[in-house]
Amino acid sequence: MDALKSAIDYGIIGLLLALSVWAFAVAIERWLYYRRVDLSQFPNQQACEITLTKGLVVIGTIAANAPYIGLLGTVLGIMLTFHTMGTSGQLAVSSIMIGLSLALKATAVGLLVAIPCVVMNNVLRRRVTELLTQYKVSRGS
Repeated sequence: MDALKSAIDYGIIGLLLALSVWAFAVAIERWLYYRRVDLSQFPNQQACEITLTKGLVVIGTIAANAPYIGLLGTVLGIMLTFHTMGTSGQLAVSSIMIGLSLALKATAVGLLVAIPCVVMNNVLRRRVTELLTQYKVSRGS
């Protein structure tokens, strides 16, 4: 059971950490691109919008799904705790609390990944809106 507990714990948290690194990398790349983009290079508004929003779906998807991945870790951890209690035949409060606190750690990590992703997504989408407005003004639209 300890192997399963470690797999759930490290698998879920490892996945969430990998997703957070990916989202952060995309956010940095997009921010640096927005700082140096030349809006006059785009032939039309659609091409401009497609290029500016490239990669933002990754951040939004991670922001939307990270809490659910954390919740999955919590549910699996709680199931494992109940299974361990049932097979051992002991109802020690300390073992239950330890199991539940370890399970809830996955939800906390999921929220710690999701909240910054939501902020990054909102900031970057606001910047896209500003750049598109600048494009429209420069084209007289």
